[in-house]
Amino acid sequence: MTYRDVVSRQVLTWACTAVGARMPVAMAPLALVFLVRERPGGYSLGAVIAAAYVLGEIVGAPVLGMRLRPERARGQLAVGLGLGATGFLGLGLFPGAHPVVLAGFACLAGAAPSAATGALRTLLSFLVPERSVAQALSVESILTAGVWALSPAAVAGLALGVAPRVPLLLAAGLMASSVGGLWLLPAGWGADGTDAADGTGAPLFRVLVGAWPVYVTGAASMTLLGLSELVLPALLEQRGIGVGWSGPLLAGMAVGGGLGAFLYGLRGWPGLLRTRSLVLMAGTSACVVLAALIPSTPGIAVALVLGGTLQSGAMITRNLSLREVLPPGALAAGYSVMYAAAGAGYAATGSLAGALLKVTVPSTAILAGVGLTGLLTVTGWWGEARRAGRAQRAARGVDVAVVRSAESGASKRSWR
Repeated sequence: MTYRDVVSRQVLTWACTAVGARMPVAMAPLALVFLVRERPGGYSLGAVIAAAYVLGEIVGAPVLGMRLRPERARGQLAVGLGLGATGFLGLGLFPGAHPVVLAGFACLAGAAPSAATGALRTLLSFLVPERSVAQALSVESILTAGVWALSPAAVAGLALGVAPRVPLLLAAGLMASSVGGLWLLPAGWGADGTDAADGTGAPLFRVLVGAWPVYVTGAASMTLLGLSELVLPALLEQRGIGVGWSGPLLAGMAVGGGLGAFLYGLRGWPGLLRTRSLVLMAGTSACVVLAALIPSTPGIAVALVLGGTLQSGAMITRNLSLREVLPPGALAAGYSVMYAAAGAGYAATGSLAGALLKVTVPSTAILAGVGLTGLLTVTGWWGEARRAGRAQRAARGVDVAVVRSAESGASKRSWR
């Protein structure tokens, strides 16, 4: 298995469009904090506005993702990305507006383009041969890791070196540019666009709900990322390490994610997808535990880089698992629900960590978060195993029915 089939002009165009759509998402939370930090109660206000942005993503992704239709996806995505660019533009042009107005712009910026991630991922899988889908998803993860590694430095540099509004104006420009990129890509991804997404007449909502174990494990993966990002500054302070190291350490974790995605796509891996996911999640959890317990900066750095490497592989297995359990017509909606579940997992971790940090030390808060991650991971694995068992029993029942029907027909012919 190689990346040869992924190297094409269309995939390069897709990558440029995806960067324009996703870099604003990575920039937004930190950019919103910098936007209002000089106002009274700036950091608290920034957190509230950032929460409005994340809430928009969590609510908008499944709602808009379920409304996507493959035959007119380009127009729907263009409208969503255009409205998202408008939200970012409003934040950049009116930084002194009332907090309610800023929260409204942030919610629009988060909700309107929230289905783009799932739709672009689905489109990418149709730009490459079926045998190269795993490599395509690895390329997407590498791209995402690069975006998340670059964004914090870009936001901090522009906000402090130029003006606090500049990162949001840049985000608006990037998202607007992604709208133009859509017209250089196929208009859709070749499904029939019917609501009966599984070919059996089942409603799309029921089909998506049936994939709940995959969403649970996807959310678990993001809880680990949230733990690392949100508690790391406090952990460094507990260890007597400069808080300024949090940026380079998180960038190293993102680089590790890109490396892990690249390695995952180099070959086929043994075992069922759910088993691979369980192993990778266990490894990532162990790395986060080590980061919480190791007292030195180099040790924490190694643990986070290795954790990022394993975590990216776990996310790729989740995306591949969705392809196994959902029909093509439901993939974009399924990826959007996964996006919302991951955001919910991240937000839940932030709330848990914030509450625990008031009553315990950061290292203990991280260990508690890892325990929550383990519970979600095992629940998701159990749900997938149970679903697979039901499918196997149903298949055996069909086979038995076919055999009995054939035997009955043969018996009747012999009497004739």
